[in-house]
Amino acid sequence: QVQLVESGGGLVQPGGSLRLSCAASGSIFSIYAMGWYRQAPGKQRESVATITRGGSTNYAESVKGRFTISRDNAKNTVYLQMNSLKPEDTAVYYCNAGGTYYSGTDFNSWGQGTQVTVSS
Repeated sequence: QVQLVESGGGLVQPGGSLRLSCAASGSIFSIYAMGWYRQAPGKQRESVATITRGGSTNYAESVKGRFTISRDNAKNTVYLQMNSLKPEDTAVYYCNAGGTYYSGTDFNSWGQGTQVTVSS
């Protein structure tokens, strides 16, 4: 079982910044990809940013140039630095990790979500 614990959400004014963190724990042999997704009220969950173990990144068009994803492989942790936040960034942000257990079984796990609210 993999546990993903997110932190760093909150209320911020438009133009402000937040940094989300997500730490993975459990019998993890390797995590291939980690990412952040978000779901706004009444909308489907969407990919925000993903990063591979080697550091290759992918961003949603709506956040390019404002958000930066990074990871610390030694700590099994992924971060999302969010700058120039807009009201439309308001959503519950979920962490995702895919990898392999020591047993050789693959996993794909989600965090519990953290609320980000951008409002004046």
